[in-house]
Amino acid sequence: MKDVQLYYEVYGEGEPIIFTHGASWDHQQWRPQVGHLSQWYKVIVWDVRGHGKSSLPAGKVDSEDLVKDLVDLIEYLDIGRVHLCGLSMGGHISLQAAIHNPERVKSLILIGTPYTNTYNWYEKLFVPINRFSSRFIPMSLLARIQARTLSTFNKDNKVYIQSVVSAMSLNDWVRLWAAISRMESGDQLAEVKCPTLILQGDHDHMIKRQQADLAHQLANARLITIKDAHHATNLDNATDVNEAIIMHLKSREWTTKVEDDSISEE
Repeated sequence: MKDVQLYYEVYGEGEPIIFTHGASWDHQQWRPQVGHLSQWYKVIVWDVRGHGKSSLPAGKVDSEDLVKDLVDLIEYLDIGRVHLCGLSMGGHISLQAAIHNPERVKSLILIGTPYTNTYNWYEKLFVPINRFSSRFIPMSLLARIQARTLSTFNKDNKVYIQSVVSAMSLNDWVRLWAAISRMESGDQLAEVKCPTLILQGDHDHMIKRQQADLAHQLANARLITIKDAHHATNLDNATDVNEAIIMHLKSREWTTKVEDDSISEE
């Protein structure tokens, strides 16, 4: 972390779990999880470089730097093997950490997480267009679009999302999105051996097909659909997300593959 200053917060005691937020958001995304889970676990939230209170060094952003930051944070805190939970970008960063540093990761909790940006013809066409057009969309407009779209199930999302997204500079966002939208893990999923919980909002259609495929490809994964939730899944239905996370963390049946007929809601 020599070239970047990372902001983090630690709550509670017990087994450590690090939460990584979605693109253009920050550590405050995890307030409902911090308040509940810190009763039994050491809960760590942080801001990915370029987000929130973390710095963004000059020059091209490499997605590998985002993963290295997470691993460096684990080492800096000296907390041994940890559970990693992330939403969207944060989930992909956590997944990459498990691929490249499996000795550091006890288990994964992936919420609305893509493992590729080229899953089908739509993504192969849309993602490059979106990457290019992001240069011309003011952050204030992006903030309003996100806030309106992702506050259907929890009206409180609107204020948070609009505030956090609009606080980021357009230049930083363009640089970050160029890296985030090129993250690829499709040919490395076999490297992930740790127990993995995949949570999918029932109204989050952005990467829904990827979630089922990800659960199928990982060696030890369970897929659960969270009702009444869009892409801001942990904010839309915090109660069910918290319950699923606790069940996962308490589980000791991690050594066998969960078969399709035992997957909730699928």
